Amino acid sequence: MRLTRAALAALIDHTLLRPAATAAQVEQLCREAHEHGFFSVCVNPVHVARARRTLDALGPTHVQVCTVIGFPLGANVPAIKAAEAARALDDGATELDMVIALGSLRAGDDAAVQADIEGVVRAGAGAHLTKVILETALLDAAELDRACRLSVAAGARFVKTSTGFGPGGATVEAVRRMRAAVPAAVGVKASGGISDAAVARTMLAAGANRLGASASLAIVAGWDEAVPVDML
Repeated sequence: MRLTRAALAALIDHTLLRPAATAAQVEQLCREAHEHGFFSVCVNPVHVARARRTLDALGPTHVQVCTVIGFPLGANVPAIKAAEAARALDDGATELDMVIALGSLRAGDDAAVQADIEGVVRAGAGAHLTKVILETALLDAAELDRACRLSVAAGARFVKTSTGFGPGGATVEAVRRMRAAVPAAVGVKASGGISDAAVARTMLAAGANRLGASASLAIVAGWDEAVPVDML
């Protein structure tokens, strides 16, 4: 299939998660998302209310406000993750990208991992979308498969590759494995190191149906609409 630039933009979470991001930069992110039709802006929880106000002031838009929970380590107490999620939703977030409990996953404590995710999913009461960041560069194949399975069992709607703060970003191999490990109704978000249109194309072909990127403008500008991409 061929994707127009507009259709590509609608698959991108336009992201600003730098710890030193300013209010002015968040507002600029929102203006860019509004102009280009990105799926969402993805910001740290402290900026959610500002992002919501900025988008609302720009006029009618489908752009969502996404934020991160337990970010970037995933090592928060589960009740804190759930409380953080609830506050973010109150502030205007509509999507939550939570970091999986990596230590519990690596230790084989599947019950703790699933319960941790369920707490965040419950905070949205089914009305909001939760993605689980797996930090794939830290996982072997068996751990990645388990992480996907537990995310689905807990009610997450997406699995996501990376925080962008770990030892590696999205890879074609990880995206393919994640796509194979989750049902068709569960999305795969590729994030981390997606710096241009060529990388974005490989992630979509591997099975991603959402992209997280801070280089969104460059990705869209460099996209060749004439070249088909075989999305799974």
